[in-house]
Amino acid sequence: PPPPPPPPRLFFFHADEGLLDRSPSRGLGDVYKRQSNCNAELLIEQAIAHQPNVVVIGEKSLYDKVYAALDAHHIKVYAGAEALSQVVQMETVDLVLTALVGYAGLIPTLAAIDSGKNIALANKETLVVAGQLVTQRAKAKGINIYPVDSEHSAIFQCLVGEFHNPIEKIVLTASGGPFRGMNREALLNVTKKAALKHPNWDMGAKITIDSASMMNKGLEVIEAFWLFKMNPSKIEVIVHPQSIIHSMVQFKDGSIKAQLGVPDMKIPIQYALTYPRCLLYTSPSPRDGLL
Repeated sequence: PPPPPPPPRLFFFHADEGLLDRSPSRGLGDVYKRQSNCNAELLIEQAIAHQPNVVVIGEKSLYDKVYAALDAHHIKVYAGAEALSQVVQMETVDLVLTALVGYAGLIPTLAAIDSGKNIALANKETLVVAGQLVTQRAKAKGINIYPVDSEHSAIFQCLVGEFHNPIEKIVLTASGGPFRGMNREALLNVTKKAALKHPNWDMGAKITIDSASMMNKGLEVIEAFWLFKMNPSKIEVIVHPQSIIHSMVQFKDGSIKAQLGVPDMKIPIQYALTYPRCLLYTSPSPRDGLL
């Protein structure tokens, strides 16, 4: 008979407004805690839907509003950055999904690592600004960092089962964003609205703007350097407008492995939260005729 399934994990999500806030977590484990920076309405909505026992609102002035809405649901409410760093260290948390925008994610991520929590990392800026500090501390504590960025998740998936196969290079793919193919003159007239309309991915505002300028891909190269300990000369970027191949790994034996799939962030999120288990993908995103 197959072995019994492992017990569900207890998760802590800390995220600014964006796709991660709206992604369902049902079936992945118990959502023990959630955090939002200043979107009280979304935090209240998600808390009532998923019934965590603790939430944190980053903006202290919104504490009363969140408390009033959630007190009847017996959900504890905390506020402020200090509270976030304290809550991620609670003994009942198994894994912390960190998705704050910018380097605001650094301090709570380090706090989680110091308390022995595995990390599902969607906040690439944590590694951009302090990659050496974060990875060294995680190694010293025996902590796993599971990438949530689609490209880095793809590389991680390609490396499964390849422990003894030396890597020659890794290849990050880029869609090119909404302005791919435009000349310099046309780019002078682009708008914020156009920049926020990514052709393939549904993401938060900052990463969508960074993708339009291709700055996001530069940050992802730095993130890949720290996650996979690759010499920068061995990290390549290619433009792949369809966003079907999410990344590739070329090995010294001449083989190349690529991870393919629909452009849906729920897939890398689920992979990071459930690894090494695999769950059924139930999103309505079409897969027939993908290739």
